[in-house]
Amino acid sequence: MNTPVRLYAALPAAETGGKDKQQGLEVTALQRESLGKPVREVQVTGVAEVSCPADRASVRVSVTSTKESVNEVTNSISRRLEYILQTIRQHGIRDEHMSVRQFLHRDADTFSMNAEIVVTFSEFQKMEQMCRTLLEKLDRSVHVGPPQFFHSAASLSQLRLHACVAAVENAQQKASKISQLLGESLGSPLLVREEETKEWRNEEEAAGREHSSTALLPLLPHIPTATASSQVSVSFSFRDKSKKKL
Repeated sequence: MNTPVRLYAALPAAETGGKDKQQGLEVTALQRESLGKPVREVQVTGVAEVSCPADRASVRVSVTSTKESVNEVTNSISRRLEYILQTIRQHGIRDEHMSVRQFLHRDADTFSMNAEIVVTFSEFQKMEQMCRTLLEKLDRSVHVGPPQFFHSAASLSQLRLHACVAAVENAQQKASKISQLLGESLGSPLLVREEETKEWRNEEEAAGREHSSTALLPLLPHIPTATASSQVSVSFSFRDKSKKKL
């Protein structure tokens, strides 16, 4: 029986530009017995980071009215509320992407009513157009809040998937270079294992912009970024040289 042979190779961490990052290479080339035949393989650890901006935003639109009777305050709110909903629909927003709440209360001899509409957008240009239209037509009788950006569940799921795939691709590239360095031919993968995942939001960009801007220039809404990292361990076989054609 042949004695197992172990070869070790290590390269320093490497980074690529853009939003993907690869680092931390760990390579082990080994030969071991399996079913009476030596199995020759290379084990590689690869890491990748992938980032993406928020793909959703919600805007809160509210109107308020105070009258001496319930009918008067209800009619006042209903007219503006109908116009707001019509404007939202004209911008291609379906009813399932908005919610409406109304509150009526009495204060001494008057009645006050508040109406609030929360709209969720996936197209930020439509959001900007709608907000501009409401402010131009209703002026001070409507309050349009700043957009609140967030990531949808589908976006975060794709982000994690892309990070894992990028880590495997980085590992495959490294294993291919190592096999060439060792005079081997890289074969098919034997095992792929995701060892570690991380996820975080990048909000420090907004804080930096606030400190660097002047009080005379209003800030544009900041779109946050989510980043996912993945570390994988991949084993590839070396092709059997004895099977090469002469």
